[in-house]
Amino acid sequence: MPKVSERGTIMPASPIRRLAPLANDAKARGIKVYHLNIGQPDVPTPPAALEALRHIDRDVLEYSPSNGLPSLRQKLKEYYHRFNIEVDVDDIIVTTGGSEAVLFAFMACLDPGDEIIVPEPAYANYMAFAISAGAKIVTVPSSIDEGFALPPVEKFEELITPRTKGILICNPNNPTGYLYTMKEMLQIRDLVKKYDLFLFSDEVYREFCYTGAPYISAFHLPGIEEQVVLVDSVSKRYNECGIRVGALITKHPELKKNVMKFCQARLSPPLLGQIVAEASIDTPADYMLATYNEYVERRKFLIDQLNKIPGCYTPIPMGAFYTVVKLPVDDADRFCQWCLSDFNLDGETIFMAPASGFYTTPGMGRDEVRMAYVINKEDLARAMKILDAALRAYPGRTI
Repeated sequence: MPKVSERGTIMPASPIRRLAPLANDAKARGIKVYHLNIGQPDVPTPPAALEALRHIDRDVLEYSPSNGLPSLRQKLKEYYHRFNIEVDVDDIIVTTGGSEAVLFAFMACLDPGDEIIVPEPAYANYMAFAISAGAKIVTVPSSIDEGFALPPVEKFEELITPRTKGILICNPNNPTGYLYTMKEMLQIRDLVKKYDLFLFSDEVYREFCYTGAPYISAFHLPGIEEQVVLVDSVSKRYNECGIRVGALITKHPELKKNVMKFCQARLSPPLLGQIVAEASIDTPADYMLATYNEYVERRKFLIDQLNKIPGCYTPIPMGAFYTVVKLPVDDADRFCQWCLSDFNLDGETIFMAPASGFYTTPGMGRDEVRMAYVINKEDLARAMKILDAALRAYPGRTI
């Protein structure tokens, strides 16, 4: 039998999706499963987006340009202007979701063996995309006890080697909900400038900042404009994850040429998705405000309920719609599996993402899970009752 690739062998399984077969088995047994594992909002997609999909006026569903429809890129330019992100249409490259933007950024910036410094816990797929590019993620651990605040900048500088090509941040953060301050962003800016690095900035959740402080984009940091590689997606802000449309934004001339080669190799981003995305940018402000307010309420409810459960602790997330929770269990991976395979409360159970998959440092996150508050408050209330009961019944409870 031929041997498979080492790259595929070391590729980590997704902590968000790898327990899906157990969830499917539970559903097949008649168990209702509450999905806290994945950032799939239940908020309806904007009507304008659905109308655009229903009334596509084309005789042929053709390839789009490799960097995306010009009309979509023009609208994206106008959208970014609302956030004081001043970019040209040619700085915007439409991708097949934000995931492809990360992958193409890594493929176009990094050679095998190059290193990227990332605060952890971090979005699990960053590691997968780095492995795909032959690069190495080097992590700076943050702590739940400190609210996942950015580690001291000295910790970053200690890790910089001749192979370091960039720093990657997610702001607001997935999985922690942490929101970087201007002071923290300027410290990162100074490092990027000092060592001539790329700053990869995943800003998919910019609409969801809950502190009242202004949203800070990497493009707001003076002096590194051509070193910034911004990653974006329409999935979360317009509740349309399935259309798979994202963007890579950069002012770096050579990087744009490199990225375009990968874009041309995959031909084009999805046409139907781009049509929906373009219509979505016209979504009225009241829809966006209602969505924001819904997440504010869900966040408060979930955090209050979690911190009432004996042995549970989560800091208050300041952005996005995730939180990392410390549980009184011996092994959160085992606990999450057990909830799906061995436990139910009156025919219902919960699906959570083990937080160990968001760390690369061995042993970290072993008693933590990531939860997404993307289901309505009634379902969140039921999920918390199930969690409380599961923790009381779990054989590996630690308190």
